[in-house]
Amino acid sequence: MLSCSKFEPRELSIPREQPIFSTRAHVFQIDPNTKKNWVPTSKHAVTVSYFYDSTRNVYRIISLDGSKAIINSTITPNMTFTKTSQKFGQWADSRANTVYGLGFSSEHHLTKFAEKFQEFKEAARLAKEKSQEKMELTSTPSQRRGEKSRRGSHQGGTTSFEQSGHILLKKGYVESAGGDLQSPLTPESINGTDDERTHEVTQNSEPRAEPTQNALPFSHSSAISKHWEAELATLKGNNAKLTAALLESTANVKQWKQQLAAYQEEAERLHKRVTELECVSSQANAVHTHKAELNQTIQELEETLKKKEEEIEKLKQEIDNARELQEQRDSLTQKLQEVEIRNKDLEGQLSDLEQRLEKSQNEQEAFRNNLKTLLEILDGKIFELTELRDNLAKLLECS
Repeated sequence: MLSCSKFEPRELSIPREQPIFSTRAHVFQIDPNTKKNWVPTSKHAVTVSYFYDSTRNVYRIISLDGSKAIINSTITPNMTFTKTSQKFGQWADSRANTVYGLGFSSEHHLTKFAEKFQEFKEAARLAKEKSQEKMELTSTPSQRRGEKSRRGSHQGGTTSFEQSGHILLKKGYVESAGGDLQSPLTPESINGTDDERTHEVTQNSEPRAEPTQNALPFSHSSAISKHWEAELATLKGNNAKLTAALLESTANVKQWKQQLAAYQEEAERLHKRVTELECVSSQANAVHTHKAELNQTIQELEETLKKKEEEIEKLKQEIDNARELQEQRDSLTQKLQEVEIRNKDLEGQLSDLEQRLEKSQNEQEAFRNNLKTLLEILDGKIFELTELRDNLAKLLECS
């Protein structure tokens, strides 16, 4: 039976693990069924951070959506971050048996994230080489052979993700978050674990023992033959016991498998829970910082809202003034129309008066002409009367 001590939760990583770079992006994971479509794991852009664990000397990419860890990926030297578009990038994590995708708001954020990925990947490679050198210096040859055999056995457990990666490569493409086809996956984008890329273990073959040149005497050969017969009988007895034990164990294999599956499921659940707790604890500072930023943003938005409300009030007043001006304009337009009508009437009257004035002037001119003629006749008559008076006076004087 499995020991419960194997599934004890790890220590929380707040004291030893701190964020060294953070950005915001939309998080996606490859569909585990189709290995083709992207499935969004966050409804909106979330904080994605690089963390460094100084105790284990590893780098991790962690992202939380609320209290749920949607990314918990340890960076290995064999991982590759691939840009599939101007604002979208991806990398494969065989330990999590998935492919992560990030959609950024700009190409600058994507480039910065990719540069940090490459930087921490190189740091992880150097840390791994130093660790391997220390292990090789401190381990014995037998321990090295045991380590190689463990690595060889571990390679069989990681082939499933490699097969899914080869399926993606044969398909030649993946779909982006919006459903558009992106650039094809390269073999480098399907990454394995550290043990998957190790060199193949060479088979250690021991030299066969050569027979001695001097043959053994016959008596010694008989004694050795009896000894080997006794050993053979003992081996047969042990074989029978082992066969019985094997049959008994075979009968209990199904029960053991069920128990093992239950233990593995419980271990996986506890591991996920511990990982979520670690992520929540390790990103507490980032969450507080983000909360402070959000509060500041809210204050700025409130101030902006107040300014907008003041502008709206001013616009309302301007609209009221515009309405009053429109009413005044309508009133003035109506008065102008009335004035124009009256002006037309006055123009008609003026035209009539001008005609009458012209007629009157013509009549006055005719009257003047007549008067002038009468004056001339009158002058003639007066002159004649004067002459007549003078003549009468002369006549009176002569008489």
